Amino acid sequence: MESKIISSNKNAITISITVQYGNSMLENEEKIQAALNKGGVILSEEALKRFDTDGSPIKIGDIKFTSKGVVSKAYQTPYGEVVIGRHVYQTSSGGTTYCPLDDNARIVTTSTPRFAKIISFKYSDHGSGRVVEDLRISNGREVAKSYVQNVADAVASVAQLKEESWSYDLPEMEKPVKCISFGMDGAIMPTVDDGYRESMVGTIGFFDRKGERMHTIYLGAIPEYGKEKFMTKFENEITKVKGRYPNLKFVGVADGAKCNWEFLERHTDHQVTDFWHATEYLTKAADAIFNKKSQSPERKEWLDESCHKLKNNIGTAVRLIHEMESYLPEVKGDNREKLKSSITYFKNQNKNNRMRYAQHVEDNLPIGSGVTEAACKVIIKQRFCRSGMKWKDDGAAGVLSLRSLSYTTGRWDQFWEKIDNHGLPIAA
Repeated sequence: MESKIISSNKNAITISITVQYGNSMLENEEKIQAALNKGGVILSEEALKRFDTDGSPIKIGDIKFTSKGVVSKAYQTPYGEVVIGRHVYQTSSGGTTYCPLDDNARIVTTSTPRFAKIISFKYSDHGSGRVVEDLRISNGREVAKSYVQNVADAVASVAQLKEESWSYDLPEMEKPVKCISFGMDGAIMPTVDDGYRESMVGTIGFFDRKGERMHTIYLGAIPEYGKEKFMTKFENEITKVKGRYPNLKFVGVADGAKCNWEFLERHTDHQVTDFWHATEYLTKAADAIFNKKSQSPERKEWLDESCHKLKNNIGTAVRLIHEMESYLPEVKGDNREKLKSSITYFKNQNKNNRMRYAQHVEDNLPIGSGVTEAACKVIIKQRFCRSGMKWKDDGAAGVLSLRSLSYTTGRWDQFWEKIDNHGLPIAA
């Protein structure tokens, strides 16, 4: 296996790669991967050198820096390690050194930007040990768990630092947007200091005229007392969306918790209680009313009919409240309490006009918070609630920022385009 430079000029480089065939296709593929990595190291080395200076003095603002000479450094790339000499600068009064190559090439710790992009994306979904194995098997790259952690932490710090100042373009929708939904919910995650606490997830859904969801923005926030940071983050995102779509219908969808409605009522024209939560209370009522085994057919018939009417017939919520109340004298003990809780839930949601399902269905407006429920599972549960995991606030906040970016279509690439265009904050 051999890789070498054939020709090079200021605009292009040509290399040759020679691979000796093995005895099986798998062996051949492993050899090809190793050869491509070796070629990638050669190309990366030459590419990195182009971001260095010639050693002349430079100015940053009004401050003059002079080169202390060429100092070697090892850089990690998607293909392997590259060790090159590059100029390191300092002012005449000493102090912190500055490396133009690191800044110009957008180096994250010692990682090239694409390798940092790969590592942080994988880390947003998996722990560092799994990322190490993934890189070894998929890319033929051997790195330490601590390296994965350090690079991902650095990228996450940029994501958090720029959450408010960097805005992201929405994708081109296939169809015109008719309405936008805002949803929020909590999910429990294990923490180091306080046991299990509630983290928050927010979603912004974009729907066409037929009520089909075309795009979703995901937001997440670590457990905090009062949820102020999450509300501020969500509010900032809502403001940006309303600036882009000022004349649409905005619908708030949630499960019925009072704190959710206080926020959503400020930002939406219509609010609707998640239909599936409403049917859960109808199920509880059916279990209480038809509590004998022999009443199973009646229970199923009543529940199916009630759910269908609630979704499709105007005024059904009020009729169901009266109907459930009519059964109260016949229901005793724990079943009576279950039935009363269902009645209370329906009364609370209906008096605030959040059970107008038939009108929403007719207008092709959303009636379910399924996307938010799914976000709780995908954004929080799948990453933070694995066996044996406990999280500190800083680590959880960083991973949540990465996951929110990576699961919102288009944002991950835009985030890295901004790093490529604007550079990295000092935090990286």
